[in-house]
Amino acid sequence: MPEYIEKAENLSLPVVMLEGTVAFPSVKISFEVVDENSLAAAKAAADTNSFVLLVAAKEIGNTEAAPEDLYKIGTVAKIKQSLKTPDGTLRLIVEGYSRASILQYRQTDDYYVADAICKTVVLKDNGGVKGEALMREAISALEEVVHFLPAVSQDILLAAKGIYNVGLLADFIASNVLIKHDDKQMVLECFDPFTRLETLLMLLEKEAVILRCESDIQRQVRERLNKNQKDFYLREQIKVIQEELGDDADSEEKEYKSRIVKTKMPSEVKEKLLKENEKAAKMPFGSAEANVIRNHIDICLELPWEKKTNDRVDIAKAKKILDADHDGLEKVKERILEFLAVKQLAPDLKNQILCLVGPPGVGKTSIASSIAHAMNRKYVRVSLGGVRDEADIRGHRKTYVASMPGRIMTAMSRAGVNNPLILLDEIDKLTRDAHGDPSSALLEVLDAEQNKSFRDHFIEFPFDLSDCLFIATANSYEGIPRPLLDRMEVIELKIYTKREKLEIAKNHLIPKQMKRHGLTKRSFKITDDALVEIVDFYTREAGVRNLEREIASLCRKAAKALVETEKKSVTVTSKDVEKYLGVRKLLPERISDENEVGAVNGLAYTELGGDMLKIEVAILDGTGKIETTGSLGDVMQESAKIAVSLVRSLAAEYGIPTDFYKTKDIHIHAPQGAVPKDGPSAGVTMTTALVSALTGRPVRRDIAMTGEISLRGNVLAIGGLKEKTMAAYTAGVKKVLIPEANMRDLAEIDPLARENLVFVPCRKISDVLSEALLPTTETKARETLTAEKLPQISNEIHTNSITANLSTKGR
Repeated sequence: MPEYIEKAENLSLPVVMLEGTVAFPSVKISFEVVDENSLAAAKAAADTNSFVLLVAAKEIGNTEAAPEDLYKIGTVAKIKQSLKTPDGTLRLIVEGYSRASILQYRQTDDYYVADAICKTVVLKDNGGVKGEALMREAISALEEVVHFLPAVSQDILLAAKGIYNVGLLADFIASNVLIKHDDKQMVLECFDPFTRLETLLMLLEKEAVILRCESDIQRQVRERLNKNQKDFYLREQIKVIQEELGDDADSEEKEYKSRIVKTKMPSEVKEKLLKENEKAAKMPFGSAEANVIRNHIDICLELPWEKKTNDRVDIAKAKKILDADHDGLEKVKERILEFLAVKQLAPDLKNQILCLVGPPGVGKTSIASSIAHAMNRKYVRVSLGGVRDEADIRGHRKTYVASMPGRIMTAMSRAGVNNPLILLDEIDKLTRDAHGDPSSALLEVLDAEQNKSFRDHFIEFPFDLSDCLFIATANSYEGIPRPLLDRMEVIELKIYTKREKLEIAKNHLIPKQMKRHGLTKRSFKITDDALVEIVDFYTREAGVRNLEREIASLCRKAAKALVETEKKSVTVTSKDVEKYLGVRKLLPERISDENEVGAVNGLAYTELGGDMLKIEVAILDGTGKIETTGSLGDVMQESAKIAVSLVRSLAAEYGIPTDFYKTKDIHIHAPQGAVPKDGPSAGVTMTTALVSALTGRPVRRDIAMTGEISLRGNVLAIGGLKEKTMAAYTAGVKKVLIPEANMRDLAEIDPLARENLVFVPCRKISDVLSEALLPTTETKARETLTAEKLPQISNEIHTNSITANLSTKGR
């Protein structure tokens, strides 16, 4: 146990209150007197050169503290010096002598007096080993605290190291290092030197922990401040550079914000774009992500979210526009006029999706432009031919490099309104690969229930496509995916007849090419017979594209002639066509000069229009083989087999040997073998040719036929009657045998063909054979007369009918 030396003495001393600080024995301090009582006590002590009792107030700021507001332990001190400041306050320099425990306070006239026990405790041998250990620990703790408090002078540390008294060291460190006055008071109240130093160590450790934490916080703050200052400095430099270059990021951010606020769009879209704009403004200059965001905002701002045009619902004016732009195409025009009529009665009508199916060149694309003109809608074309990636329709996500919106949203941006007419061209040419199926992406676009909230991957916001009028085009049904076909109303465009081609040429193609080549009606003219010559012998097509090319060639030749010869006008007649366009490119399809056995005039429907398809049959001695040549497809080969089986069942009725299928080889041939042929309408033709070849009865040369056959001998309906009959009329045929079921289609046949052909409905194969086969005893004179006169008469009727028909209309 350590040995103590204690001294105690009872004293009555004037009280001076300390605010925010504590006085320790053997330590000098300087402070200002804060209240009147303390000022009077200090003056009384100074006048008598006596001691005062320094007691700290429990709360800072209480300048008129009562005795109960003061601590019970104070310090007996001696006033060394007093100084009155200019503002009237008194500053004292005092030195503490010992601790004092206050028993009571007494009020005198001007100040308080405290009755106290002045007590001093001293350790013998300075506490021995324990005292030495505690002092070393105290110095070590002081060094750590001083490390975190640069404001503490190193002189304090050196002075502390020179103190070898346990109690005095504790008082010195507490007076100079501890920050809180209540911590200092805690040390002051420890009379035992060991307890005092241990209490100080606890407080120093606590202070060191706080200081370490503060140091870490300050370090992090400094790092952030340094980084922020660096960023601020760099940003300011960038701003100056951008101002010099005329590219101010702040003005750009404000400009985008202004554009977003002014643009009419859904509120959720506007809010998201404003957030993206703020995000881009905080990004470093030249950031790739900022460029992506700016590009996304630009494209979103270009979209017509709420801008639209007013539909023209004047049906009479719309009909006039459609008729002026296109001849024919009555079904398409009628459907559009119906749509406008319903639109007038129900303005909110939406989700109209049409599909125009027809061969190339018949005007599918151009009629869509005319419809847009007639309806007063913006027109935009989306080409789908060869599209194989779903992203082409729905767009790429903006996180990808070089991402962009899909073709639908690009079309909306080009149109500038949210209710344009969008032409989906060549929808049957869509393909698919590993990147997805674009037709599946079109399902949402063409679905009336889904396209009101179409989402493009790049745009990311739902866009209403329900006000758009979609028109798709295709060359055939086969290439259109079934789910897409189910969502569209299909309108089929037929092949143009010869008369329709002539009308289109006179009303549209010739004026267009004359204007393009600088010609006028006075300087250039093409006669009707020249047009007939070009259509018959220089073009063979479903539409009029090649016809327009030939007319353009004539215009160029005429322009050259006008310039070289200084002629005032050029008129192109049928005799001049060969001079300008060269020899005839196509040979006319004509019927044979005589009635032949085993040769029948069939009729076929091709992509270029109707065509004569002769079927020839040869019967040879053999073992019953059937040979088919002429690039016949699977369907026609099956028709040949059906025809042979049918003839076997009719053999006895027509005097054919019943064992012909065993003793004869049958060769069925279609001329022009390089051209593939297929279809279900050659059964009647093959059967007639077989019966003719097996019976030796010739087939009438002026008859053509079409129709499929069944094993029971029924003549079945076919398609493409309009085109087939026009081919028969052009070739000089006088009578056409058609299935009875196709009589309902005669109304659609070209009037020119209907007036000059005789149509015979056939229900059974016997009806066909009775009309087509001649008796074997027919005189040669009749055949000769027919061979000499019929082609000439037929050709004259053909040319004169077309010319007369055009002249009747005032063309």
